[in-house]
This record gives sequence, structure tokens and C-alpha cells, in this order.
Amino acid sequence: MSKSLNGIFVKHHKNTENSATEIMPIPDKVVIPMSQHIGKPCDVAVKLMDEVKVGQIIGAQSGFISAPIHSSVSGKVTAIDDVILSNGASCKAVVITTDKLQEVSEDVKPPVVNSFDDFINAVKESGLVGLGGAGFPTYVKFSPKNLAEVDSLIINGAECEPYITSDYRCFMEESENIIDGINAIQKWLGIKNVYVGIEDNKPDAIKLMESLSSKVNNMKVVSLKAKYPQGGEKVLIYEVTGRIVEEGMLPADVGTIVSNVTSVAFLAKYLKTGMPLVSKRLTVDGSAVKNPKNVIVPIGTQIKDVIEFCGGYKEEPKKILYGGPMMGTAARNDEAPVIKNNNAILAFNEKDSVEKPETACIKCGRCVTACPFNLMPAPISAAYARKDVDALKKLKVNLCMECGCCSYVCPAKKNLVLTNKLAKSLVNSKK
Repeated sequence: MSKSLNGIFVKHHKNTENSATEIMPIPDKVVIPMSQHIGKPCDVAVKLMDEVKVGQIIGAQSGFISAPIHSSVSGKVTAIDDVILSNGASCKAVVITTDKLQEVSEDVKPPVVNSFDDFINAVKESGLVGLGGAGFPTYVKFSPKNLAEVDSLIINGAECEPYITSDYRCFMEESENIIDGINAIQKWLGIKNVYVGIEDNKPDAIKLMESLSSKVNNMKVVSLKAKYPQGGEKVLIYEVTGRIVEEGMLPADVGTIVSNVTSVAFLAKYLKTGMPLVSKRLTVDGSAVKNPKNVIVPIGTQIKDVIEFCGGYKEEPKKILYGGPMMGTAARNDEAPVIKNNNAILAFNEKDSVEKPETACIKCGRCVTACPFNLMPAPISAAYARKDVDALKKLKVNLCMECGCCSYVCPAKKNLVLTNKLAKSLVNSKK
């Protein structure tokens, strides 16, 4: 039986795929939020007017599901403010006025790794979180309770969202780091098999990784159909291994660990240099951007400074997104900062930002056929309107990955994915 889930074919708009990554100059200031991951926000570890250096801890881990935050620049702490994140939550942020010197903290040194515990501690201290998704602390992902049962490491290089090419540029520009990162994870976690999943609209990346596959034990490059949402964790696991991650299960429960390709490349660099996660490769694109490109920027750089480096706006932006147009989140304005798990900034003009008005459901069923998990958004919507938690549980609403396929294909332009998200919150609030 063919291993292929439902999904949709979208226009990819990979305009920057051949744009080599450029390093952005250090901005005048950075704004570094203390919440850049799933779990508890960090505690501010510096004081007003403190001098800080690159790689210095400025946010201390405050719980198990957390990750330390480091300064991306050298300079002076000139404010500790409350900021509103793109999800509407509020947290503290450290504002640093830069001196442009980029002096490196004395604490930055390669970690000593001689055991599994050393490796996990190194991953924790690096500040690494999932760089392609929700920002789950990587050291937690790498230490599941059933690690002995995990036999497959899956590298997520699908990059199925339109516009985004930052992962592709990572493949083309950091292939040796990717291989070194894979080898480190495989060695210290004791994982037998490695799969590198790449959509087939990136043939050069597939060819390059295949040419390097002999440098990793039991590594296979998997060419995936260029279909959204191929990079969704549960979708990728099924397409690569045929294993099904049921509701309430984690990837480790089916013997897999999934890691984004940029996470793996970063980890290799950290093990060599000790420099924690202080910068990010982004795709900058959209109809309002003058010169779309791929850039590496210090974490905490404000969107307006990134856009300025890309030539500024060619039209007034009506919508600015972190991430892609399918699952990205809207920035409140262009003073919002780049955080760890951002992989793109997209700015669109008015024409590309206008949402068409909703009309009545015509019961066409397209939302069901588009959903990778065969969920039924229309009945879910009706159950949510009734606040029928039992019905929502029976409809498996918690399986929804919020990919947006249902909303994309809906001829009535209903925001089904938003309703699904609200329905999930309702169900989880009753636990």
C-alpha cells in the first residue's frame, strides 16, 4: 500500500531558493523575549545597564520544559520591558543597545562530551529548541523515557510552506555540518537508522545529501512528494516509515525522533565552538518586500531592521508573518523581534492580504479530503458551536495539526482551522 496521506498542492513561490544567505550587519538594538519556546519562560538573568557579551546567558531556565536564552550581541542592557508575542501572550524582554563590537563571552567554549548525559546537558546549555516548528526544547526531545525503543532519526528537510527556502539554503551551504550533527545525535542517542526527508522540488539538495550519505551509518535520503503539509511531524513520520502517531502519542512512542535540518546543523557548530543559539537564518519575501533574500540575523533583531537590510518596503505592508502563509503567525507590527524558531519573515501588500468574506457551507466535503488525518471540520465546527465537548472528542479534534488545508480548499472561505484551534482549547480546558 502506498504511504501517502491527504494534503494539498499549493503554489510554492520559492523565489529565493538560489539566493545565497547574506549576513546582516549588527543592528543598533535587539529585543530578546524571555519566552522563545514551549514551556515556562526564562527568568531575566541580567540587570538594567549591565554590559553583556555574545553568548552570555541573559535568560535562565526556569523549569524542565524550558531553554536558556543568550545574548546575540555585545552591548548594554538599556531596558527590561514587557512585550506582547505573536500569540498574544505577554513576557519580559531584555533590550540591548549594541556596541557593534561583538565581543564573545568568556563562558563560550566547546562542551566536553564523553557520555549520553554530557550530550544532553550540552544540548540543554546550547539553548536549542525546535527551529522548524513550535520551539520544543531539544534536550527534552532527545531524552524520551523509552529511548532504547527509538530506532529511527528523521531529519525534516521537507520545507513544504510556500516562499520559505531557509532550510534549502542550509542544505546547500552547511551540508558538512548537517552530516556532523546527524553523526553526533546517532552516536550519543544510539539510534540505528537515519532518514533525511526532502521534497522532490529540491533535487539539488537531494543529490547533495545522497552524495554524503555514506558518511552516516544506515542513512537514507527520502524524496518526498512536494505536497503540503509534508513537513508536519506526524505526516513526515508516516511518509518515511509508515508508522502512525495516534492521538496523545509522541514520535518516540513509535520509535522515532524528528529533528529539523537547521537544528542538526546548529548542533554540530555548537559542539565545535560552544557558541549557543544566538542567530537565525531567515527567508525574507512577500509582495511588499523590495529585495527578497535569505539572511542570517542576530536573535532579537526587529523586523523593521531585517526588512531595511532587504531594501525596505516597495509597498506598504498590510500583513507581516512569522513563517509561511499556511501556518505562520501574524506579527503585531514591524517592531516585533526575531526569535529562535522563526524561519521566515513575509510581508504582503494589501492585494495579497485581503481575506474574502465567508459564505454558507455547501457541504462539498473538500475539507475532509484535504485533511491529512481525515478529520471532519464541518461537524467539528457544528460541535464547537454547541460547546459539545464529548462530540469534539469523538471527532478527534486534538489530532488537528492546524495546517490550514481545510481553510485553503473551502469554497465558502470559512476559517475552519481557527475553529478547530478553538475547539481543541475547549476540549483541553475540560481535562
